[in-house]
Amino acid sequence: MQNDFSGLLVVNKPVGITSFKLISIIKKKLQVKKVGHCGTLDPLASGLMLVLINKATKLQDNFMKKDKVYLASVKLGLKTASGDLDGKIISQSDYSHVDIDKIKKVCDSFIGETEQIPPMFSALKVGGKKLYELARKGIEIERKKRKIKIYFINVLNYSNGIIDMRVKCSSGTYIRTLAEDIGAKLNTDAVLNNLVREEIDEYLLKQSISLSDIENNEKEFILDKIIQI
Repeated sequence: MQNDFSGLLVVNKPVGITSFKLISIIKKKLQVKKVGHCGTLDPLASGLMLVLINKATKLQDNFMKKDKVYLASVKLGLKTASGDLDGKIISQSDYSHVDIDKIKKVCDSFIGETEQIPPMFSALKVGGKKLYELARKGIEIERKKRKIKIYFINVLNYSNGIIDMRVKCSSGTYIRTLAEDIGAKLNTDAVLNNLVREEIDEYLLKQSISLSDIENNEKEFILDKIIQI
């Protein structure tokens, strides 16, 4: 088959690699010129990535604006420079006053339209520079608040300072910042402990192809998984 095919590949990004690395693997495997994704996942995060191939990359902006669902784990009592467990610990605090009822009440307060300040450790560009590139140099700059929407936060479990929750949110929402903000309202520190993206619009994680399947199968196997859009 010629390499002029286009479409959407629904991929499950594993923990431990960057979104850029995942794209480069797919690009090499399919031997195509244009491959793009619809929303970065940090190396410590896993889950659904929508990968656009060739002419379908023109639809990237449309997919980037879609709502998303995440399964998140938040660790109380800890603050890091990056807002997740990958960053340097800045402080630790008591969370013995927190219980699941307080957590649910605080989470409910975030439902609806609100504003959020993007974290320094993000792929957001300011003045042509990605924020995380500046953050790694110890540089922090002022960021403008952005409007976001939280559709729901379902608290699934709370045990030993770990909150497990499912969140549906608008594009542009940073779950690590949400975790920190939840901690602040609970009068303690909080970091993102784990993150899995489960949905982007109508596309589900259970529809996805794994990285191991991409690496260990022939090109034709992957082509069969491409969705025409």
